[in-house]
Amino acid sequence: MPLEQAIRDCRLCTARFAATATAHVPRPVVWFRPTARLLIAGQAPGARVHQSGQPFTDASGERLRDWLGLAPEAFYDRDRVAIVPMAFCFPGYNAAGADLPPPAICAKTWRGPVMATLPDVQMTVLVGGAAMRWHLGPGAVAGMVAAWRVHAARGLWPLPHPSWRNTGWLRRNPWFETEVLPALRAAVRQVMT
Repeated sequence: MPLEQAIRDCRLCTARFAATATAHVPRPVVWFRPTARLLIAGQAPGARVHQSGQPFTDASGERLRDWLGLAPEAFYDRDRVAIVPMAFCFPGYNAAGADLPPPAICAKTWRGPVMATLPDVQMTVLVGGAAMRWHLGPGAVAGMVAAWRVHAARGLWPLPHPSWRNTGWLRRNPWFETEVLPALRAAVRQVMT
């Protein structure tokens, strides 16, 4: 069975998701092809993505596409862009309505096999803390983003999550918009051409 189909058929978290406040069933969102040159390593799909079956079909996706300087057509071009989150399914909400973290079992099960199918990746965008910790090791998100030049030299671009929840952080750190984003967009243009 092809890897993409095996991931789509995955039901490892059925009981876990049934026990969440959303009581939903797994719906893995799979978006990669071996020819991809740009890898978006995200956290996990949100509720809207769970419904649409397409990654980043929400306000966070709009902000991320703006940060990258990519139109939707380019962003969703699977031949050039792989979107591989730390968990392929929406983890659900807790009783207070907060997002649950990506279940670690997903990355442990699928990340290695998926990465092995992406030999042409030249640039990896790390969206949020879970993706940063997987690729860069332990550390605070703000510190990893602040050290972006060190990581970008290795083709890894740590970004805060583009959620509205991080708007305050973005306001307190104007260097992200003035320093990181122009360099990020230039690197994306180079990889995408």
